[in-house]
Amino acid sequence: MGEGKVLLGVVAGLAAGVALGVMFAPDEGTKTRKKVQKQGEDLASSLNGKIDKKFDELKGSISELSKKVKAQKDAVLEKEV
Repeated sequence: MGEGKVLLGVVAGLAAGVALGVMFAPDEGTKTRKKVQKQGEDLASSLNGKIDKKFDELKGSISELSKKVKAQKDAVLEKEV
């Protein structure tokens, strides 16, 4: 299963949990909304961290690939000379 599908499943599950929590919450509306907002901010922060990590991994992979392509290009140019 792809990471995107797993992440989508986690987000959907979290949203369903929050919706059920709001419906059955023993607290008054103001407190519940603050809790939901805090959970949303925590989720956004967590997702940002994961996206940043994946982006850094992707940049590293691209950098490595770029170095390999340059090395192969240089090798081909040396053979032509």
